[in-house]
Amino acid sequence: MKLDILSDPICPWCYIGKTHLDVVLAERPDHPFEIEWHPFQLNPDMPPEGMDRRAYLEAKFGGRDGALRAYAPVIEAAEAAGLDIAWDRIARTPNTLDAHRLIHWAGIEGRQIAAVSQLFDAYFLRGEDIGDREVLADLSERIGMDRDMVLRLLGTTADRADVAARDAHARERGVTGVPTFIVGQRHAVPGAQQPGLWRQVLDEMEAG
Repeated sequence: MKLDILSDPICPWCYIGKTHLDVVLAERPDHPFEIEWHPFQLNPDMPPEGMDRRAYLEAKFGGRDGALRAYAPVIEAAEAAGLDIAWDRIARTPNTLDAHRLIHWAGIEGRQIAAVSQLFDAYFLRGEDIGDREVLADLSERIGMDRDMVLRLLGTTADRADVAARDAHARERGVTGVPTFIVGQRHAVPGAQQPGLWRQVLDEMEAG
């Protein structure tokens, strides 16, 4: 059964949603899901070099107080999921196009889930700038990819248009936010769903 996941590696709800899903997949290692991650940029117009995270949040949410109000439920949900997000370490909000290119290349090598996990951990736990190509190359090496080749590819336009087109296609199909999970290429499940929902989905699949 195909499970397509639209996500952005700087989206905290995507990280939380993946964490909830991973709990259930670990409980049921014989699960039938064939998982594929797909690109959806939260900020497709972000400058290539990214921007200061505080300035980004205050601009997006109408000032410091608005940013604090918007992030309160995120912080609460992350803690409930057992994630110790290092908010104080995240200095920049990057453009994630190159990160999505890395996810795509990792998928070709059968390392996509590992790449997604590394990107989430790098950004949310270590505060690394995942818009930086050297950082992305280092991440690729950690999951067994050829660092030098990845770095060379990042210096080209390889797959930039493809990633942008896939992002645009998702929006054309009505996706307005992430994470969005698509089960069996038919049923869209939006949001960072709790483990209970995934247990129910798997129970229903097993019952036939």
